[in-house]
Parts: sequence; structure tokens; C-alpha cells
Amino acid sequence: MFLTVTTTGTPEHPATDLGHLLHKHPGKAQAFSTSYGTAHVFYREADDLRCTAALLLEVDPVALVRKGRGKGRGGAPDATLAQYVNDRPYAASSLLAVALGGVFSSAMRGVCRARPELPARPRPLRVEIPALPARGGRDLVHRLFAPLGWAVTAEPVALDAEFPEWGESRYVRLVLRSDTVTLAEALRHLYVLLPVLDDAKHYWVSADEVDKLLRAGEGWLPGHPEQKLITSRYLSRRWSLARQATERLELLRLAETDDSEVEEIDNAVAGETATEEDKPAPLAVQRREAIVAALHEAGAARVLDLGCGQGQLVQALLGDTRFTEIVGLDVSVRALAIASRRLRTDRMGERQAARVRLLQGSLVYTDKRLAGYDAAVLSEVIEHVDPERLPALQHAVFGAARPRTVLVTTPNVEYNVRWETLPAGHARHGDHRFEWTREQFRAWAQAVAARHGYTVRIRPVGPDDPEVGPPTQMAVFTLTTAHDTTGTTDTKEAKAA
Repeated sequence: MFLTVTTTGTPEHPATDLGHLLHKHPGKAQAFSTSYGTAHVFYREADDLRCTAALLLEVDPVALVRKGRGKGRGGAPDATLAQYVNDRPYAASSLLAVALGGVFSSAMRGVCRARPELPARPRPLRVEIPALPARGGRDLVHRLFAPLGWAVTAEPVALDAEFPEWGESRYVRLVLRSDTVTLAEALRHLYVLLPVLDDAKHYWVSADEVDKLLRAGEGWLPGHPEQKLITSRYLSRRWSLARQATERLELLRLAETDDSEVEEIDNAVAGETATEEDKPAPLAVQRREAIVAALHEAGAARVLDLGCGQGQLVQALLGDTRFTEIVGLDVSVRALAIASRRLRTDRMGERQAARVRLLQGSLVYTDKRLAGYDAAVLSEVIEHVDPERLPALQHAVFGAARPRTVLVTTPNVEYNVRWETLPAGHARHGDHRFEWTREQFRAWAQAVAARHGYTVRIRPVGPDDPEVGPPTQMAVFTLTTAHDTTGTTDTKEAKAA
């Protein structure tokens, strides 16, 4: 089982930087023990202009049998010979993926303490796997790798070169080339997609595989066109785990949405002819100002920013001493890392650091950490959630966390006609699952308030056009009853009566 990674370089940026990235010295051959054999790392060539690192996994068939996962494919499960004679030692599979994750764990995380600037820098990469099982053929190989920025060559391997009439095997020789993918991204792609193409795993798939998938897939899997197939195969078609992973990936898609596209549209509200003096603040800024004003009006001191993304609102709240505790929650570890850098949490004084926390979590699951706060904000969040998942979000926020005040902002689709840069019929962002009219948003807000014991007021954010309304609409929910999740009210007045 064999894989090579090749890069090219210049005297200024030598190809041997690959050794720093992989944490493996080009001048040494190294061996690492695995549960199923020995992984060898060595360099076939290493100079300033070209460097090739190889991973050779030497599989012990006896170890496979002892662990009960050495059964061959296509034969009866109890076929004794098939336990020892199979394709595992030769064809890339989950065995190779596990070896990648173990031997190159730091490289997969993008960690390079000796040269911290290297991991984030894309470099010319060529990955070759001589024998890769491809259940789905060459077409599936292209569908999996091409959307990730790879130029893909997948050559079928003949069943027998001396007898071409026998046709092709299910194996391909895979070559991937890219100038835009980082090494860490390349390793994470392989870690997930090798077992997907093999459509089998050599070990029992448990619940922690969902976390492994999301960690390796962060930044690319949420938007991949074959996400459902990847999730299903990676989790060995265990539907309960696949459903859990799909739900979390939907939220990751939201968290990793780039706000620049939305803010570009927002900034167009002033029109091309406005002078710098006349031009209003960007709509994103107006939203944050409206949210802060509403929180002041509610007397909130302890605030949740649910779906905090990269921390713009958390940063604004942290600058106001009236907010004594601010919690930013997001499903994306990457977004939280960016938020942490934005806030400079590593440089905060003790008193300031005590005011803010960044938590990883999902908005469609109840979370005891979110109970007891004065206010919660969902700013430009709900439109990224599939409509069938909204009831779960509503229960988690209004039914379980139950802050005294909840602020929800979302685009007003009627206002879209005022932006010349937005094509007719298009949403403001490609990830928006819906955009509501003023009446649709009001009806949704009133239904949520009635079910969970809140009152609600709708406010405009941005210029309120007399014909189409404001660009953003905000609902201000205020808790009025101690309401249970079944829809019955239990107020103090009712108890007294």
C-alpha cells in the first residue's frame, strides 16, 4: 500500500520545506508501528527543486485476522483463505487513511512550529496512489476530488495486462495535481476520501467517527456537491450517524459562510452617486448598532451570541462595559479560532478575559450551558437553516435556553429589488435557504412567541423604504411566562390563582 507526495520549489522557497511540513527529515527513513503492520516514511528525492515523500504501509495479514477485520471482499464471511488472501496489503483503503492520520497528524492539523508560516501557503503538489479501489469508477473519483481544486487523472488498472479482453478491475491509478491546495488540506482530503472510494472500513464505526469526519472535513466538506455520499460511505451507511453528521454539516455551512458577499451588497445601499459624506454606515454595522441598542433597552448584562461566526458582534459587545458576560456560540471550530484571533483573547487582561467565552456547539440541540442568560442574539442566522430544521432551533433557544430577551434579524426579501448589483430572483447569499417577506417573518415570529410564552415586536433595520420596507427586519422577543416545552403556560399569577 503506497502513496507519494511530490512538490517543487525554488532556491528561495525550496521543495525540501516539505520535510518541515511533514515533520519527517528528508535524510532519514523512519518506521512507525500501527495496529495492522508497519508504516514506513522515506524520500525518493529531496533537493531545492523537487522533493518526493513516500508512505509505504506494510500490512500484516495475520494481525488483520486476529483483529477480525481481514475478511476478503466478494467471498463468504467465513472463507478461511480469504482472510489471508485479499487486497488489503496492496490497495489504498481505510488502513492507509488511518496510517496517514497517525504518521502525519501534525501536518494534517497544519502545525509547523519550526516554520509557522509554511502550513497556510499553498504549494505545487502531486499525489500519486498506484492502486486505489474505486467503487463508482473513474467518474466518482473525479466527482470527489475535482471540486476540491485538484486536476484528476484516474487510469483504470486492467485485470490482467496480458488478457485485455478480461476488462478493467475496480482499481485505478490516481494522480492528483494542484497549485492551490495546502498540504494540510491535501492530507485531510485523502483521510476522508480513501475509505469513501473503497466503500469499506477495517474497523467498527462508532459515534466518535462523526467528530473525526467533521474535523477532517472542516473547510471543504460542508459545501462539497457529494457531501451526502461522502458522509454515508465514511460512516459505513449507519443512517443514524449519517443523519447526525448531515445536520452538523448544515450548520457548519452556515458558520463558514463568508460575510464579504453579503456586506458587499449591504454597502451598495447608499447608491453609486452618494458622496462619502452622504454615504451611510454599511448595513452590517447598522445591524450591530440596532442589536446593541435593543440589548440596552432590555437591560441585558449577560448575552449569548448564537451563531457568532467570526466574532464581529462579540467584539462590539465586549467594548461596552454594560455587558458583564458575553458568550459566543458557533458550530465551526475554524470560525471560533478566527473570532479568538479577532478578540485577541490570548492578550486579554484577567478582568476582560473573564467577561467573554467562545463555545463550540450546535443550535439545533439543547445545551445546558446556554440557560439563565438575560438575552440571546441570532443575527442573520435563521435564513441559513433548512426550514425543516427551524423547529429544532426554536426549541433549543426559546424552549430550553429561555433567555428573557431574544433578538432575531433576517433579510427582508422585498428590499432586494433596491440593489442593482443583485440579479432579479437571486438571494443575497448563495447559502440562504430562504429569505422572507415582512409578512412571512411576522407570522413566524408571532407563532414562536405564542408557543413559547414570549411577546414580540418587529423593528426595521436600515432605511425603511415606504414601498418595500427595510433591508433587514428584527424581531424582539420578550419572555412573559414560565412556559414549558409542551406549549402550556405556568405563570406565577396562575399558580397564585
